[in-house]
Amino acid sequence: MRKSRASLRVRYGETDQMGGVYYANYIVWFEIGRSALLREAGCAYKELEKGGCILPVVESYCKYRAPAYYDEHLLIETWIAKLTKRDLTFSYAISRGDRLLAEGYTRHIPINPNGRRISLPPHLFPLLSPYVEEDRARLRPFPPPSRLR
Repeated sequence: MRKSRASLRVRYGETDQMGGVYYANYIVWFEIGRSALLREAGCAYKELEKGGCILPVVESYCKYRAPAYYDEHLLIETWIAKLTKRDLTFSYAISRGDRLLAEGYTRHIPINPNGRRISLPPHLFPLLSPYVEEDRARLRPFPPPSRLR
């Protein structure tokens, strides 16, 4: 399985009053990783949307393991946990050196510009398949929301 890698440096505005990165920024960073993977695979978001396929997030999850701080260099690794005609799940790991800071996933469904559910365009499957996780046991590496209550 291939993983896409994107790096970033934490900006001051991404931190909170306690000096750590504000939790919602990790979800924004997931999008950076997702966009990098799609671009690297040869199917950038912009081109998908021009072709009439929009991929809204319908579920997201983030497990925070350790804080990140201003000016640190972080790595976002992204891969695909599930790829079908009807939905797509990206997995993410954000780290600083060898330290895992956060991990999670986002699930997406393909829709057309009118908001109607469609199938993923067939040309995406050969482009995205190198990024699909072989170990299907990690499809849902985190408990579903109903178990968290």
